[in-house]
Amino acid sequence: MTTSIRGTRTVHDIKCWLTDMDGVLVHENQAIKGAAELLNYWRENNLRFLVLTNNSIYTPRDLRARLLASGLDVPEENIWTSAMATAEFLARQRPGGRTFVIGEAGLTTALHDAGFIMTDQNPDYVVLGETRTYSFEAITKAIRLIEGGAKFIATNPDATGPSTEGIMPATGAIAALITRATNRDPYVVGKPNPMMFRSALNRIDAHSETTAMIGDRMDTDIVAGMEAGLLTALVYTGITAREDMDAFPFRPDLQFPSVANLHAELSKGAAAAETPAAKK
Repeated sequence: MTTSIRGTRTVHDIKCWLTDMDGVLVHENQAIKGAAELLNYWRENNLRFLVLTNNSIYTPRDLRARLLASGLDVPEENIWTSAMATAEFLARQRPGGRTFVIGEAGLTTALHDAGFIMTDQNPDYVVLGETRTYSFEAITKAIRLIEGGAKFIATNPDATGPSTEGIMPATGAIAALITRATNRDPYVVGKPNPMMFRSALNRIDAHSETTAMIGDRMDTDIVAGMEAGLLTALVYTGITAREDMDAFPFRPDLQFPSVANLHAELSKGAAAAETPAAKK
């Protein structure tokens, strides 16, 4: 069932799509029902789209392989990560700058491709991303560099991430530790910063008026999409449940049980648009 909140735009007005990955397209490395059909619908109808993720660990190639293993075919050029958005932002701020990086291949590759030098000697920025093995030595070095004048950047605000053993500390938790030690807050590029959405729009040459964001989290996907001027669609296959809605002072434009329902809505509109001649 579809619930329209503001009703000024519908899914049939949308020419470009942004979507979160975990909780929308996949859950625990399994494709969510309707995800493959929705991706195929976008391709068959020449609709531009990007899969967004706050996870800065993986490169687009890594993420493509992960999605393929779940049965979803998403080209590398249709993947946009917080690491890529961070590298693009910093390249505009200080082209060819120097960075001290805490993170993995997704972040270091994006910064390298953007022309940055990675060093612990007089960096312009300390850039914090996710890693499976946060090093106390690296965190201490980051604190001292920030105290020495390096600007503090974080790829995303997520405090925890999933693992097979349970939750584990992520970028936001380590950023809080560094902030407490330095009294410096990071500039956070990833969701819910609308900057990540604007960089994604630029990536596919999209306009906010005809672009939608699909997400499973009210506090990142939906609020950032709303602030970026996009049509927002919440699905209940991830973090935010239907009973959580009253806790938020804002609403998505649309709500769906899953992307399968969104695909059905889009297909229904496409069928209605067919001419009698086309149906013969």
